[in-house]
Amino acid sequence: DSGRGEPKTLWGSSEPRPPAAGPGQPSPQQRTETLGFYESDRGRKKKRSLPDLSLLRFISAELTRGYFLEHNEAKYTERRERVYTCMRIPKELEKLMFFGIFLCLDAFLYVFTLLPLRVFLAMFRFITLPCYGLRDRRLLQPAQVCDILKGVILVICYFMMHYVDYSMMYHLIRGQSVIKLYIIYNMLEVADRLISSFGQDILDALYWTATEPKERKRAHIGVIPHFFMAVLYVFLHAILIMVQATTLNVAFNSHNKSLLTIMMSNNFVEIKGSVFKKFEKNNLFQMSNSDIKERFTNYVLLLIVCLRNMEQFSWNPDHLWVLFPDVCMVVASEIAVDIVKHAFITKFNDITADVYSEYRASLAFDLVSSRQKNAYTDYSDSVSRRMGFIPLPLAVLLIRVVTSSIKVQGVLAYVCVVLFYCGLISLKVLNSIVLLGKSCQYVKEAKMEEKLFNPVLTATPGKPAGKQQGTFKSTQGISTDENSSTSVTNQPVHQKENMPSLLVTSNSDQFLTTPDGEEKDISQDSSELKHRSAKKDLLEIDRFTICGNRID
Repeated sequence: DSGRGEPKTLWGSSEPRPPAAGPGQPSPQQRTETLGFYESDRGRKKKRSLPDLSLLRFISAELTRGYFLEHNEAKYTERRERVYTCMRIPKELEKLMFFGIFLCLDAFLYVFTLLPLRVFLAMFRFITLPCYGLRDRRLLQPAQVCDILKGVILVICYFMMHYVDYSMMYHLIRGQSVIKLYIIYNMLEVADRLISSFGQDILDALYWTATEPKERKRAHIGVIPHFFMAVLYVFLHAILIMVQATTLNVAFNSHNKSLLTIMMSNNFVEIKGSVFKKFEKNNLFQMSNSDIKERFTNYVLLLIVCLRNMEQFSWNPDHLWVLFPDVCMVVASEIAVDIVKHAFITKFNDITADVYSEYRASLAFDLVSSRQKNAYTDYSDSVSRRMGFIPLPLAVLLIRVVTSSIKVQGVLAYVCVVLFYCGLISLKVLNSIVLLGKSCQYVKEAKMEEKLFNPVLTATPGKPAGKQQGTFKSTQGISTDENSSTSVTNQPVHQKENMPSLLVTSNSDQFLTTPDGEEKDISQDSSELKHRSAKKDLLEIDRFTICGNRID
């Protein structure tokens, strides 16, 4: 073989040659070259000098080593956007809170200002009805019946609250230890949320039972049992809020302020319970509505505490400055907790700050839709369902505290009361006008006018949705342009009895008012699909829909 000029191998002459390389295997010559390479590399490593492995060389490499962030541009851009989102959260959240608090204020002032006047007009219509004759079968309009029920409930609960001794409750709570009061305050917060969720259902059941058409088959226990249930609910809820206000008053008047500090630290515990949970946009909308209601309720409770303390000190203005630091601490802790909570929830769930403008547009949509001719609910009831804020119990307690704290004696005092009432009416009207204008602006910016002027019809029992839609179009005969020019403050027109009853609703209650058997007909209608946008889910969410198939 050597005579043929073949290269020498690593094996000796006594050893047999390795078998020939098969397909895909290295040849003996390639193996020899590979082994030679590793032997030469091993020799170079042996010859490497010791200064090449010194500590100085390692430190020099660490100091001069470089990298380029632009190689992962998307990652760092996302991190920067998260920082900007956290910086935008306080501004966007407070804009939503500011708008929502004024919505609650509008519904709250309605109980003191316009509701008594509407009750008076309804009673005047009922008394003078024989003079005008019966033009239709209804003695009163459904809205007037609901107003009278609200007024009667308000008056009855106000007189029932006179049997509750506020002073005895204050001293009873003050005699308890700090830990007991802390536990009681937490229990009261939970009880307030639970009773609010059930209370609005009780009031809605009463309103519908009292205004339901008489031709239908009776499927309820009667108006009077529902009325007593509503009175009992408002009375118990007012007592619950009264205990909350009394506990807060005890915390304000404690010498070492330990109870107030513990109660304020309870707000920061709320961060732990909500930040590290998964939140969708709908769930965050519920939490935002709950925070709006909680903040407005705390403002009213602080007002009650200040009134009771000023009464005890004979309305000395100097004592107001003593209460001012504690009031500021309560308000500041609420704002700080809300900002931190929402900032980290949006960060952990990759939710942008623009979602709060969508929430604000959804609240504005409720306000504008309640002013339409085809409105199906009062605005205060809409706020109650959306945020969980029920103004009747809070109004009963505030009237009770004001009448017991302020004594009206003499003609001049009554003149001041009348002027104050006129001022409240002016504030309510001004607030409503500004809110309505801003709501129209927010709805227009969110491009929700199509939902507003083309509401989705819900089928009445026994009739398909498709036929009712055609009936609605033929009876109305009004274009979108004409609807847009119609005043949103007009009174709803009562339809005649021989016409099919049409229930026009917005998307906020579509799930509740649409029977299961008719959802297929609605989904197959292409014209109704045009009215559904990406924000439809926000209009279907209220404060008490915490679980169930209404949340995706």
